[in-house]
Amino acid sequence: MDEEGLAEISARYVRFADAEALGRSPLYEALARAVAADRETLGFLSTLPDMKRQPNLLLAAVRHLFGTPTGWTEFRQMLLAHPDAVRSLMLQRSTQTNEPGRCASLLPVLARLPQPLALLEVGTSAGLCLMPDLYGYDYGRKAIRAPVMALEPPVFRCSASEMTPLPTAAPHVVWRAGLDLSPIDASDPAQVAWLKTLVWPEQTERLANLQAAVKIAATVKPRIVKGDLRGSEFVRLCSEAPKDATLVVFHTAVLDYISDLADREAFAEQAMRLAPYWVSNEFPRTFPSIATRTGTSWPPGRFLLSVNRSPVAWTDPHGASLTWIADELNGPADAEHLR
Repeated sequence: MDEEGLAEISARYVRFADAEALGRSPLYEALARAVAADRETLGFLSTLPDMKRQPNLLLAAVRHLFGTPTGWTEFRQMLLAHPDAVRSLMLQRSTQTNEPGRCASLLPVLARLPQPLALLEVGTSAGLCLMPDLYGYDYGRKAIRAPVMALEPPVFRCSASEMTPLPTAAPHVVWRAGLDLSPIDASDPAQVAWLKTLVWPEQTERLANLQAAVKIAATVKPRIVKGDLRGSEFVRLCSEAPKDATLVVFHTAVLDYISDLADREAFAEQAMRLAPYWVSNEFPRTFPSIATRTGTSWPPGRFLLSVNRSPVAWTDPHGASLTWIADELNGPADAEHLR
């Protein structure tokens, strides 16, 4: 790879350190910055396909194989001593973080839609975000309790702006299904171990909530179908949703991995043809036509939550915060599609 290619990989790791790891994981921030400045590690990354050069994937692969390093020196030694093992794992795995805390971002939207709901998530991984009605939430000024069950449910903390229309109860979900290229079985310890590795090192509360959500998924066993969101499986699942429930097609941190904008837009159009509500929670670059409606300044490191192409809120990638923008952008009359 030429110097320009290595510089692009380096810039990718700097962006990750600045926009995602900063203030959330001191270790990952430091490692990402060190990778960006290390020619040998950049050379290793250059041997991988572009979609396999992600900072999250590299950092998780090394931790999964050799444990959490104390710092850059140990990380670099682990990687350069076993490049083939790291490469093999990175080619085999993907960043299916499946962060259930993102349900705290989705809840204010889902609770406003006509009930009951039929949920269809694309890129569902282990299906942890398919169960927003089975978790507890703490928004600071309001809390929503999880239903009584034998298992201890996770409680997700989310700092929501004053404008956010916080729900008084969880949505009523009567049907749920997920679609994924490589579904993860929540009852398989080896597959769950990879999910746990994808949680950043210092985030102990996030890890505990993930483990609690995995236990619920292993008991509830939400239906997950193997398939591509651009294939016939998606159409078939939409047709199977009960007609007396509101079908909601949603995804979080998934469409960004489809490199072609035309493919992403084609999926969006199909989702809105097949379901009355399409909910997207992605980086703003994923759907520029939606993001431009929020103005020219996008908060760094945030997802943009939208409903049927209308911007609704800026959200933390892991569901820790939510800034509502729908009503100020669209006005009360145009926000009816969210009620």
